[in-house]
Amino acid sequence: MSNSTNTQPESLHIVCPHCDAVNRVPSAKLSAQPVCGKCQKALFTGAPVDLASARFQKHIERSDIPVLVDFWAPWCGPCRTMAPFYAQAAQRLEPQFRVVKVDAEQAQDLAARYAIRSIPTLALFKGGREVARQPGAMDAQNIIAWATQNNR
Repeated sequence: MSNSTNTQPESLHIVCPHCDAVNRVPSAKLSAQPVCGKCQKALFTGAPVDLASARFQKHIERSDIPVLVDFWAPWCGPCRTMAPFYAQAAQRLEPQFRVVKVDAEQAQDLAARYAIRSIPTLALFKGGREVARQPGAMDAQNIIAWATQNNR
């Protein structure tokens, strides 16, 4: 039994984590390790993508898959503790999610724009809009569960 409200579009726009080109990928091929049409590198690396201001906007606005963002800073102990768990979560969440890290110290404009008051903070974006937020460090299982639950 299929539910027409739950069907994925025939193809999705995926922003390349390497060159930021927008690629159209058939939904059925999302898990088949697609490569960028421009730079020929993998569209999904199984690791968080470090993004700064201009690149960040393109990824959240042009990607048809949800973008999970970790706002963090290198001096933050809980951020450093969560980093390996976030990397593990990226391996499990891709290609259904783009998993991103934003250094709030380097990208202070983004931290201000999204009113990041504590780090680490996870934020989930869909269609260019923030749909969920969770401050505080989590392990990989909880990151995956939180992202999946808030993507419904």
